[in-house]
Amino acid sequence: MNQKERMLAELPYKAWMDGLAEEQIETKRKIYDYNLCRPDESGKIDKSIREILGKAGKNVMILAPFHCDYGKHIEVGDNFMANYNCVILDVAKVTIGDNVLFGPNVSLLTAGHPVHHESRNSGYEYGIGITIGNNVWIGGQTVVNPGVTIGDNTVIGSGSVVTKDIPANVVAVGNPCKVMRVITEADHEYYYKNRKFDVSDY
Repeated sequence: MNQKERMLAELPYKAWMDGLAEEQIETKRKIYDYNLCRPDESGKIDKSIREILGKAGKNVMILAPFHCDYGKHIEVGDNFMANYNCVILDVAKVTIGDNVLFGPNVSLLTAGHPVHHESRNSGYEYGIGITIGNNVWIGGQTVVNPGVTIGDNTVIGSGSVVTKDIPANVVAVGNPCKVMRVITEADHEYYYKNRKFDVSDY
């Protein structure tokens, strides 16, 4: 295997070899142009983000600035919205479902380095994929670490560091991120804590 094949197989690899550095430069050029789009250039913005991402559904919005490594390893479903300063290190595959919201400064980090200093100094690194289900809301300032899966309908509280899988239908928060409670049908009536909706079309 060459280093690119090793990276995609989630094996230790060297990021500057076998054309990987050149691929990142190509993506960075696209991201540079994307981040400089005028806010009223909606058509250009949509076209540009679809040229960066590997797969994008309907109604995809990522507010600039946005940064990623390769882009083509990121797949997002319909109705995806990421607020300002989203970072996705996609040296491994990142899969995001439908109806997903990111607050500002959310980071999905598939990339990592060995813990032992001698191994780390060898230049080897790794990437392990991240999967986010449907109807997930990830609060601002959250970091999702390599190999994590977040289940459908789950809410991750702001400022969390997600180091392990989080199941579906829960509220989870903290560093490290832990499940706080299950989301139930009773939550449907409330828009924030104990504040009930005053409208009927929700």
